[in-house]
Amino acid sequence: MGSGWAVLTKPEVTPIGDSPPSFDTMLGFKDGRKPRVMLTTHQEMRAARLDHEFRDYCAHHYLNLEVCRRANYPWVVKCGAEKHAWDVCAYEDYVLRMKEYERERRLLERQQRKKQAAAA
Repeated sequence: MGSGWAVLTKPEVTPIGDSPPSFDTMLGFKDGRKPRVMLTTHQEMRAARLDHEFRDYCAHHYLNLEVCRRANYPWVVKCGAEKHAWDVCAYEDYVLRMKEYERERRLLERQQRKKQAAAA
């Protein structure tokens, strides 16, 4: 089902957008989790005048793509490898964010089931 429908029908167990996680991020991970690391610093992004929409975990790939585009203009088609690397990174970031959303949703449902069982 769509997330809009889920918000209407089950608002208590539907996480809202990019809100921070309400549960411990290590919950359910016995050996811990690998932390996500920004490879591009805020100073580098500011110096490159990167738009806010591109300031994410794939910013280093986007900067490489922009450097290649400037170096090869008007033959920007030569930057296919850089564009592909950026696209793959953006896709992997999207999948990871969707997994986090789904994890949050399932933990909210679990919490609600536990409350109902305790109330019964």
